[in-house]
Amino acid sequence: MLAFLIRRLGQSVFVLIGITLFVSFTIRLSGDPAVALFQGASAPTPEQLASIRQALGTDRPFLQQYAEFVAGVARGDLGTSFRTGGPVAAAVMQRFPTTVALALSSLAISLLLAVPLGVLAARRRGGVADLIVRVVSLLGLSFPNFWLGIMLILIFGVRLRWLPPSGYEGPVSLILPSLTLGLILASTTTRLVRSSLLDVLNEQYVVTARAKGIHENAVVYLHALRTALIPLVTFVGLQIGGLIGGVVIIEKVFAWPGLGSLALNAIAVRDYPMLQGTIVVLAVFIAAINLLVDMSYALLDPRVRVG
Repeated sequence: MLAFLIRRLGQSVFVLIGITLFVSFTIRLSGDPAVALFQGASAPTPEQLASIRQALGTDRPFLQQYAEFVAGVARGDLGTSFRTGGPVAAAVMQRFPTTVALALSSLAISLLLAVPLGVLAARRRGGVADLIVRVVSLLGLSFPNFWLGIMLILIFGVRLRWLPPSGYEGPVSLILPSLTLGLILASTTTRLVRSSLLDVLNEQYVVTARAKGIHENAVVYLHALRTALIPLVTFVGLQIGGLIGGVVIIEKVFAWPGLGSLALNAIAVRDYPMLQGTIVVLAVFIAAINLLVDMSYALLDPRVRVG
């Protein structure tokens, strides 16, 4: 297990280097931050732009800038924002908890819906319940998340005024954006639980458990479902990364103060350090989640061993 962890950590380091190098290079194709940050009534002169570039450090070669950024990350310093002049780490850490809270609450909603519905559909394969679950999940996959978010805002935030329509006013503000993401994600997860459980229910050890007279609920939930959760755990691990890094649209719809809106603002003003710092934090978090997912396999299925 120790060798596996060391190997995976080494792989994660190379992945982080590749991601940060790609982001650092591509954001510089978006334009000159000196032009975006210039404040004046008239067009900037070449001398003014050169002075701003020198102050920002963007006049140096790209590889030198990237090396300084990596060295700062190794020290725990994500740099200084071009736009605010404040430390990037402080801004990212201020937004990070709200993004994680949104992602985890959305994931919890999807699992609370998907696991029982997927089990029900698998146990009633070909029946009315199975048909209803599959049709509803297919409809859920057809809805764009931004459209569902707008509809929830109109119904519960504007018409009924039960919930805050946007912004962050405490835990209650999590309900609408979490429902938006959770309902969409539950549609895919339900189908995955159903198909995984159907494959497992025909395994020999499940047939043996039934032959021993064990109650059907115990066979399904204590024997079959545990093994069927392995592909679900993999999917959930990937979805956490997708939720953390892909809630930009939902954050815009609900004016949610998360990392997605922070990254978009950084791109708009070409704030290189802010975007790079945001991506580094997201990449480290996603890599840690994927490592935990790999380690959980052996806990779910004793047949799985780390080679």
